[in-house]
Amino acid sequence: MLPSDDIDTPRGLARIDTDLPARPATALLVLGHGAGGSVDAPDLLAVRDASIAAGLAVVRVTQPYRVAGRRAPAPAGHLDEAWTAVLAVLCDRHSDVPTVLVGGRSSGARVACRTARAVGAAGVVALAFPLHPPGRPERSRAAELDTGLPTLVVNGDRDPFGTPEPRPPVQVVTRPGETHDLRRDPAGTAAVVRDWLHAQGWAAD
Repeated sequence: MLPSDDIDTPRGLARIDTDLPARPATALLVLGHGAGGSVDAPDLLAVRDASIAAGLAVVRVTQPYRVAGRRAPAPAGHLDEAWTAVLAVLCDRHSDVPTVLVGGRSSGARVACRTARAVGAAGVVALAFPLHPPGRPERSRAAELDTGLPTLVVNGDRDPFGTPEPRPPVQVVTRPGETHDLRRDPAGTAAVVRDWLHAQGWAAD
């Protein structure tokens, strides 16, 4: 793991934590955190470890509002703007890596979906995608998944935020017994992501 590094964005300093595989990376996976959470959430750490073992470089991005010590999330447009600025820097730094993938958990998954095309991503990993606010299924966010890119959604079957329906090219895996935090079996969630990366040709044999 490389030391944490700050990247200046139009919305303040974002922080990145970079982990590299022992061999040349097959892809770069950039992950964002949940609204009030951190990049050290159990599912994000498990996905990081499995992805590194599969030959990917992994960067976890902490949004500027969290770096500044706030828990309440910034508006969606501000999140997207900061994320896009960070991705521009990361793509330049890792220009030798052939493929860029984006993702995250909950709010971070939404940001990754909304900006995937703009940042040149080849695919999306969405953990605990919050389909709607709890108890408000009429406020669906399913349209955010319509990127046209290969997308993996991993949600718990007890998630009060709901679970999207699969549709090409969006694959949905529902984890039994898991709630929105996906804390019950992080390694199992990471294995789902690893298998999907292999199936897409983005992981080393």
